[in-house]
Amino acid sequence: MKPIITVGETTTPDGSKFTLHQHDGDYFLRLNGTQLMSSTWTLSERLLADYACPERAPIKVKRVLIGGLGLGFSLKRVLELVDDEAEVVVAELLPEVIRWNREILTDLNGSLMDDPRVTLYEGDVYDCIHRAADGTDEKWDAILLDTDNGPTSLVQPQNHRIYGRSGFAMIWESLKPGGTVAFWAAGVEPGFERKLRRDGFVSANYSIKAHERAKKPIHWIYVGTRPVHTGEVKTDEVEPAKPVTPTPAVVKAARKPKRRWY
Repeated sequence: MKPIITVGETTTPDGSKFTLHQHDGDYFLRLNGTQLMSSTWTLSERLLADYACPERAPIKVKRVLIGGLGLGFSLKRVLELVDDEAEVVVAELLPEVIRWNREILTDLNGSLMDDPRVTLYEGDVYDCIHRAADGTDEKWDAILLDTDNGPTSLVQPQNHRIYGRSGFAMIWESLKPGGTVAFWAAGVEPGFERKLRRDGFVSANYSIKAHERAKKPIHWIYVGTRPVHTGEVKTDEVEPAKPVTPTPAVVKAARKPKRRWY
């Protein structure tokens, strides 16, 4: 049996151990020994991009924010979906993850960072959302958030700012009307879709298999779209792309939100 080799190691801001491993040509990331993602099970990372940048989006997706570089599979899929004029910003909190992608994972997805559409931001994705919300930067057409195992299972404690009511209001303000945010979650997050809908988003949730041949879904993606016009929007305006056959979504109408996020 071939050994599992640790090829990269760093410490997160809260002191957790974050590592990159290689086994028989495959790579995976661990936090304090718990596996977060791998290069063999990538379906949910790719579908995160599909649901944030759907084929029939209410607006053309030209400016995309990805929270978390990881192994680059969401970035790869976004670049397949957007055109040559798009701008894709990847916010990665750990500089070592960027370096691993450049130096160790070049043949996986690391070379995508040299795509002229891609800008790397070494820092917290919260900052990128905040600057778009307060008007410092241009608003986003799509936001992909894969920074945690879900709203109730945070990789970094400060990420709670994203998932509360003020965080949703900030995301709302950072999106253009018709823009979409997609959240990755390791499992079901009770009440999360209802909270998105409460704060004005047209909401949907999708159960995702670990890989195409898996029998049961184990991950979830929660999606919120800011309506082009406040109030109800037609559900067919937010139909996702369909490279594979995921579990059908439940899409519900939105209410006028409260927008205080500061």
